[in-house]
Amino acid sequence: MQDYEKKKFALIGYPLGHSLSKIIHEAGFESMGIDAQYDILPTKPEELVDRIKFLKANNYSGFNITIPLKLPIVMFLDELDSSADLAHAINTVKIDPQTKSLKGYNTDATGFELGIPKDVTIKGKTAGILGTGGASRAAISALIKNNISKIKFYSRNVFNCNELLSYLRKTFPQIEFDAFQIDRISNLSDIDILVNTTPIGMLGYSADMTPVEERELSTLPENAFVYDVIYNPKKTVLIKLAQKLGYKSKNGLDMLIYQAREAQKIWLGSFPDFKDMKISALENI
Repeated sequence: MQDYEKKKFALIGYPLGHSLSKIIHEAGFESMGIDAQYDILPTKPEELVDRIKFLKANNYSGFNITIPLKLPIVMFLDELDSSADLAHAINTVKIDPQTKSLKGYNTDATGFELGIPKDVTIKGKTAGILGTGGASRAAISALIKNNISKIKFYSRNVFNCNELLSYLRKTFPQIEFDAFQIDRISNLSDIDILVNTTPIGMLGYSADMTPVEERELSTLPENAFVYDVIYNPKKTVLIKLAQKLGYKSKNGLDMLIYQAREAQKIWLGSFPDFKDMKISALENI
């Protein structure tokens, strides 16, 4: 009898009906000739403890985390990689096969950075980030790494940003940080890069909505770049409005694939083929 067990990986979070992760990761495994499966496991916050027990007991080698679990997962980790230091959010976990210990990483920041078009300049610019959750932390990491000058946060609850702002101002005194109510946006004329990290516009969540209406979006400067980290649908309402107004824009598909590629390098020691993963994703959107 052959002593063999297929490698198993998974995505946890909620809701997951929109996810392309299984398709992308399994295309990546195939491109490397690795026999592995990737499971979609809807997990609400109150189910997180039991889900982690399940993953350990059933010999999973690693898993990805999406909203709303990128921050609470930290409480269950045995070790944090340096990639998670600034982000304070985890999207990738590797499970040690012997000890079952959990090590957390953030590959979203790399994915976000690699997804930015080459002709978009970040150095010395001002960014506006919609949302302050796990995805926004990845955007912050990438923007700071690329010498952004100022970051303005737009949140549903500015009071909840105080701890984040305090940390960022202390750690990066050369960068200006501020926060505003997202529902009071009226003038974006000083924003060079507008990033949506909220789930507003996501398929199965609020696909017919936009975090910024056309009137307010039109106040962006002529050469502004609109980056929506949502990838399904390919064109969110925000992206459609940005294109209508003549702004350069990008969805989150390349970010998704690049972060998945980084996760597989962590789990398996080598990079899968980006093109194979992207083709599979595009065929299924």
